[in-house]
Amino acid sequence: MSEPDRGEGPYTYADAGVSIAAGNALVRAIAPLARSTRRPGADADLGGFGGLFDLKAAGFTDPLLVAANDGVGTKLKLAIEQDRHDGVGIDLVAMCANDLIVQGAEPLFFLDYYASGKLESGVAERVIASIADGCRQAGCALIGGETAEMPGMYADGDYDLAGFCVGAVERDRLLDGSQVRPGDTILGLASSGIHSNGFSLVRRLAADKGWKLDRPALFDQDRLLIDALMAPTRIYVKSLLPLLREGRVHGLAHITGGGLLENIPRVLPKDCHATVDAGRWEQSRLMAFLQAQGNIEPEEMARTFNCGIGMAVIVAPEDADSVTRALQAAGETVHVIGEVTADTRGCTVSGPAGSWSARSAWTATHHD
Repeated sequence: MSEPDRGEGPYTYADAGVSIAAGNALVRAIAPLARSTRRPGADADLGGFGGLFDLKAAGFTDPLLVAANDGVGTKLKLAIEQDRHDGVGIDLVAMCANDLIVQGAEPLFFLDYYASGKLESGVAERVIASIADGCRQAGCALIGGETAEMPGMYADGDYDLAGFCVGAVERDRLLDGSQVRPGDTILGLASSGIHSNGFSLVRRLAADKGWKLDRPALFDQDRLLIDALMAPTRIYVKSLLPLLREGRVHGLAHITGGGLLENIPRVLPKDCHATVDAGRWEQSRLMAFLQAQGNIEPEEMARTFNCGIGMAVIVAPEDADSVTRALQAAGETVHVIGEVTADTRGCTVSGPAGSWSARSAWTATHHD
């Protein structure tokens, strides 16, 4: 049997679909973006085999390191389809940095992973510029990452993102749920929109209902529907850090996949239960639109979407007013959404008739 024709050669990496020159050009282009995220402990220079961070220079004395990694989920698919790449990097940072702050940790540095079948520098630069924006919002340094060009792994135009963030907390400031007590007040910080969870359902609704994404939203004629759906995840780090340093917060829960029902119990002791009253804040028009389009039951909303609350803050009842004022001064919209009760660990979200489009009073419970 004759050997298959291998061509004339000589072969190059470019023949296989990988452009080393394009990768090098991208690194040069994003270097100023990384430098813009400098902070004490990191100079954010790129190009080495690993990124360095100096905990002593950052002011820590007896720190615990806390690490988190995440992606953007299927929101990324919508970004690719609709050419909305300028906010997904903020989402990427937010999903990691908000997970660190709930343990009392200050985000220190961030690394990203960007993978595609063919490197399109214009798209990659937009994505990484938004990652740098997210890092500035979170106060962490972008100290490195990886750009992978892998022909055959991804469809034309597709790419994937992953983020890795490391933070630190002084040992005696760690939030581990032990400070939460029955009687504590639960405050809710408003979300900026859907954030980065529930997009598999959003995309299904968009396809089934024939949404015109490039038209003004039915619930907001001054905004395109795609812009409302793609609003970047809010990063709560800078608003919460001063309160954490003062020891005024007993617990925090980042409301991501699983919604209010499944995320709040993650920060509770085994003998504490969160009771949340959905009638205490007004459902956003975006969330009402999603619910109406899918005829979604309140319980399903409470475990799929953030329902307008991106972060739950648990405080002593006597501190609720002062913490609320401090958060409002930092730019947050704050609602008193519930309290902690003595019961099996879990969460109950309930609402009166009329809340979340319910015809009668409703209750949804999750036990951790």
